[in-house]
Amino acid sequence: MNGHFAAVGDRPSAKNYEHGIQIIDEDKAFTTNLNDYLTESHVAEAGFNYHLISVFGSQSTGKSTLLNHLFKTDFDVMSETARRQTTKGIWMAKNKRDSTHADGTKMADNILVMDVEGTDGRERGEDQDFERKSALFALATSEVLIVNIWEHQVGLYQGANMGLLKTVFEVNLQLFLKDRQSQTRSLLFFVIRDHIGNTPLANLRDTLIQDLTRIWSTIAKPQGLENSKIEDYFDFAFAALPHKILQPDKFLQEVDKLSKRFTAGHRSSKDQEFQGGVFLPEYHRRIPADGLSVYASGVWDQIVNNKDLDLPTQQELLAQFRCDEISREVLVAFDAVIAPLEEQQAEATRLGKLVVLPDLGAAGSGAREKCVKAFETQASRYHKGVYTAKRVDLETKIDARLKALYQTQLSAAHKMGVAAFGEAVTNAVKAGQKAGGTYEFAEIVEKQKKKTLEVFKKEAQSLLIQGVAWTNFKPQYRMFEKELDEVSARLRKEEMRRLAIRVERWVRSRLGDAVGLEFNKLGSGRGGSGAPESGDKPASEKDLWDRVWAAFVGIVREAETRFSDRAKSFEASPEEVEVGLWRLRRKSWVALREKIEEEMMESNILMKLRENFEDKFRYDDEGVPRIWRPTDDIEGVYTRARESTLALIPLLAKFRLAETQAAPDLPGFIGVQPKGTEPEDEEDLAPIGGVDEEEGKSLEEEVTVLGESKRQDLVVRFKKMADGVYVEAKRSAIGGITQVPLYFYAVLLVLGWNEIVMVLRNPILFMLILILGSGTYVAYTLNLLGPMMQMANAASNQAVEIGKEKLREFLESNETVRQAIAMPAKQGGSNGINLDRLDSKGKKVSQEEDDDDF
Repeated sequence: MNGHFAAVGDRPSAKNYEHGIQIIDEDKAFTTNLNDYLTESHVAEAGFNYHLISVFGSQSTGKSTLLNHLFKTDFDVMSETARRQTTKGIWMAKNKRDSTHADGTKMADNILVMDVEGTDGRERGEDQDFERKSALFALATSEVLIVNIWEHQVGLYQGANMGLLKTVFEVNLQLFLKDRQSQTRSLLFFVIRDHIGNTPLANLRDTLIQDLTRIWSTIAKPQGLENSKIEDYFDFAFAALPHKILQPDKFLQEVDKLSKRFTAGHRSSKDQEFQGGVFLPEYHRRIPADGLSVYASGVWDQIVNNKDLDLPTQQELLAQFRCDEISREVLVAFDAVIAPLEEQQAEATRLGKLVVLPDLGAAGSGAREKCVKAFETQASRYHKGVYTAKRVDLETKIDARLKALYQTQLSAAHKMGVAAFGEAVTNAVKAGQKAGGTYEFAEIVEKQKKKTLEVFKKEAQSLLIQGVAWTNFKPQYRMFEKELDEVSARLRKEEMRRLAIRVERWVRSRLGDAVGLEFNKLGSGRGGSGAPESGDKPASEKDLWDRVWAAFVGIVREAETRFSDRAKSFEASPEEVEVGLWRLRRKSWVALREKIEEEMMESNILMKLRENFEDKFRYDDEGVPRIWRPTDDIEGVYTRARESTLALIPLLAKFRLAETQAAPDLPGFIGVQPKGTEPEDEEDLAPIGGVDEEEGKSLEEEVTVLGESKRQDLVVRFKKMADGVYVEAKRSAIGGITQVPLYFYAVLLVLGWNEIVMVLRNPILFMLILILGSGTYVAYTLNLLGPMMQMANAASNQAVEIGKEKLREFLESNETVRQAIAMPAKQGGSNGINLDRLDSKGKKVSQEEDDDDF
């Protein structure tokens, strides 16, 4: 039976598939080769462009014969002599009739025909389970259900298969209850065989419609469908064929005419009968051809195992199965593109590097589009709900991976952009500094910020995927821009710190010169410049702190102007400028204190006091140096100069203004702490008494330069130093002129009168005395008396030594004298006397000293 067909369980070849396949055998087993047959017959690739027709009816009514003539199939037919069942189970074959008729009518493409085992056969007897299940299977899977009956069976309950149709109607109604939206309509196509024409086809049609309506009214309807009509779920079509044996030619003509009806049709309105062919879109089960085998297998599995038949569920299961398969297939191509990019990012993360993958957006969006498009092309033919859900799942999977890639990419671009921005600004500032400092910080920041934002925006836009909400990276862009602003603020603050340092250096330099100049005036009393020995203090002394404070305020105000003007070019906020000025005033005061402390160091202040004292002690009011004489009031001048200088110590001890005799308004000058001050702005600030109350140091302590102990020490040390100057002055006065009594000159004149007269009367002696006197005066004037006396002394000493040496030689050379004084003979030669062996005083140099010269 059907030996040229592929039976269930066989391993068919392409030759077996030529005529069809048995999809369900008599033992209710479903074939596993249906998809192979559909592929071999080129139906699997048709998508929705196929149609499925089933035929059932009583056994031996010529169902297979009808199909063979109508669709040119090769189903086995009943032997006229054996009268036994030929079709067992359900068979399927593809339409082989030429799709184009002589009149131009064209049959639909890819028509699949199922030949269902006949009902009411003696082989199965009362076992009606298979015929009911096969009828349900045919109804669940087919668009058109051909009911093959004899004319004389019209009006009969069993003969016309009304009992079987009742069962089908009940189950079908339950299906509509479960899912009214997805359930499709079906066409019951009644083909009346051996129609001899006595009863018009219209009458037969009416009879069948009445029987079907009566059956519908007797079935149990679910709640909510009590008033439903059979026409709500089924359409009906009728055709009559003449007797095949008695009218063979006419039978073939009518069959050929009947085949023309298997084309696409349409319905002008819901209540009207369809026009054209029998294949209406609403009949199609919307199962893609490549999923038909899975769908049919699932439907049969539920039928044969007595499960509730749920066609929408079967469609969903098929859709889930196929959509999952398609999803896995399309993800392979997606992985081929994305996996290497993920590996690159993972490797960069492992190495701690920042990597921005080139053309990631184009690669990612292209791979996504291809993947989704391929899934849509293959999976959109299945159950819409499942397809939509699976597409969402696929897109979710794809987007999850792309999102991780894109976010890592943006994070890397974000960090690299921030780093590049900071580096670019820093380099531009350094270049400006090297060029002479003529650069605008705000313009540099704005230019680099705009450039960096464009790069990041370009990268973010390249990652945009139309229709995908999470690829709208505006929040990331705003976050990046915000961080650039934070970096700009940090760089601006650093630049303002550098500006503050430069201004502070300028202030220190100016303060060093100004304060040093004022303190130098403490020792400049000479030349009539106002350092009197008594009376009021000169301006150089009593107004010292006023001049220091005025110079300090002037320098700081000028520095504030410089700082403010430069800070405006940074586009610094008023709060930042205010904080900078506040810090500048504090730092400037600290610099002033340091300079004052430097000037007031023990060595420096003693030197200043000594200079001040010496200027008052050694110089007169006109600034002329004093030459002390015994008659001068050295003690008085010393006392006044010392007391005047000692009066400077309490003046220098505290920073007080002469006009108010109080400390300057330091808290008012520095001002209160601005509201915009941050903790790091105070880290490098030294506490100031009277300003920082929490430090516990008062303003009086802040302006105190010399403590009490240091003041007393300075007084003691200064007095010792002044006493030394006084003693030196006294010595110079005593040693300057020797006091000779006047009566001595009278006695000298009386006693030496004769000698005076003798000298005056002797011209030679007078001239000699005159010359000696003039020479002595000149020598005295030139301070040569001392050297001349030393030379005369040396010459006399040398003469004595030479005389002694000559006498010794005489004694040694005279034998008589030597014997008389018992002097031993000379052992060696004479040493000789010469000037080289005499010292500066004319004495002979000893042998040791002479040896030391060598």
